[in-house]
Amino acid sequence: MNEGRYPMSKIEELAMDLGQALGRTDEYQALRRAAQTVDDDRELTELRNALQALESELMTSLRAGQEPSDEDKDRYEALARDLQSKAVYQRLVAAQANFDKVLQRANETISRGIEQGAQGRIILSS
Repeated sequence: MNEGRYPMSKIEELAMDLGQALGRTDEYQALRRAAQTVDDDRELTELRNALQALESELMTSLRAGQEPSDEDKDRYEALARDLQSKAVYQRLVAAQANFDKVLQRANETISRGIEQGAQGRIILSS
């Protein structure tokens, strides 16, 4: 019944190899370092926590059908602006964008491989 397909264990093995290769990329290592730096920055952590708490309050208000006050909206915008202005946070965002590009290229390559595999007439035994 599974004729012509890789057994799942082979697919999982290939996926593990890909994951390990991605984990060794410079882009992923830069993302890990940036995330750790953000986690270690006490001021940034406090700012992120304040922003998340306010966001939670605003979502609760919205779910209750209440429009957030102008003061709360302004406070949210100010906190978000402050967070985004921090160099440590900007490095994290840049590192995430760079790693996302690596993942996008990997996904595009996988998609091309799927298309080629679907068109191939060679049946691989399990």
